Amino acid sequence: MSRSLCKTFVMLLCLLPLKGLSDTPDPSVWEQVQAEARGQTVYFDAWAGDPQINRFIAWAADQAQRRYGIEVVHVKLSDTAEAVSRVLAEKLAGNNDAGTVDLLWVNGENFATLKQNDLLFGPWAEQLPNFSLVDADNHPEMRQDFTIPVEGLESPWTRSQLIYYYDSEFLPSPPRNIHELLTWAKANPGQFTYPRPPEFLGSTFLKQALLELVEDRQALYEPLVLEEFARITAPLWSYLDELHPVLLRGGRSFPSSGTQMRRMVGDGEISLALSLSPAEASAGIAAGELPETVRSYVSDAGSIGNVSFLAVPFNARAKAGAMVFANFLLSVEAQLHAYRPEVMGSTTVLSMEVLSEQERAAFANVDVGPATLSVEALGDTLQEPHPDWVGALEREWVERYGAR
Repeated sequence: MSRSLCKTFVMLLCLLPLKGLSDTPDPSVWEQVQAEARGQTVYFDAWAGDPQINRFIAWAADQAQRRYGIEVVHVKLSDTAEAVSRVLAEKLAGNNDAGTVDLLWVNGENFATLKQNDLLFGPWAEQLPNFSLVDADNHPEMRQDFTIPVEGLESPWTRSQLIYYYDSEFLPSPPRNIHELLTWAKANPGQFTYPRPPEFLGSTFLKQALLELVEDRQALYEPLVLEEFARITAPLWSYLDELHPVLLRGGRSFPSSGTQMRRMVGDGEISLALSLSPAEASAGIAAGELPETVRSYVSDAGSIGNVSFLAVPFNARAKAGAMVFANFLLSVEAQLHAYRPEVMGSTTVLSMEVLSEQERAAFANVDVGPATLSVEALGDTLQEPHPDWVGALEREWVERYGAR
């Protein structure tokens, strides 16, 4: 379902009386939560655009069945807004206790929509036994989602950060920031592109470019004032007007996903690409999809990053099972498995400072591959803009460039 239709539901929903959130099961009584979870089926709605992520979810589902007696069904999404629209529709229909979504991989604009309309169960996340492993008191990003306070309504799962990767055989000195990227692209037409917004990676590139181009970033971290949108974003559209003619295919068409971009690098169509996984290039090398000469880097102006979360809708049928599965995904074992580049290449949300020496050593001993940047090399993480900016940027991009 489209984002515009989703927002129509939101407006209608505001006209309805909202019931209070369910107070059962009680996440503070974990033994009871685990007992109630046994035998439940958890419908986990999650983006399915990457085969590695899909395989990891299948592994985690198998673990949940064997350890906790929970059946996890991966409901594969092409856009998280599909699930958000479903929850909204169920609320409109008066379905308050038999929802079709039990657990949802969500962040940013979609989380803001769910929270603003009281469509989430909780708070529950900070009462998970494994939540202490993220050390949220020293890592405030675990309690904020695109500037929106989480307030225990979703549990952190994985980190993302925008990186560039390139074939060093053909590009020994890649462009180090958004300005150098334009200069390099003009000198090397057809060697770069980015996914078509509103695909998440493509939209993230727009946000990264805007953060580097604006003089004052603070406005981007506040709710959008429509009257200011044109003025603040003008540098971005001027930049893209110059960049698009020298993209692959002259900017007349764009890849549909990061997965397609990875294939383009592997086939030699382009020599520079984007990812939100710092381990993507190494994973591609390990899988034989990318040449061994591929390497990664981040913009020297800082790199946009975020935490992905898991949320439980207000009307989920398997709330206990959803919480038990989310807690398992926060375990050292699951986070370590996901961290391996041949599995998922996920950057862990766990804090090394609170792990045992043995657990830290387990992460340190993982061969992350030749193209994965160290934590130090990833540098400063740029905070995601307020969710209001996402849809506005995407709509403007489609209006300006989408018909080409």
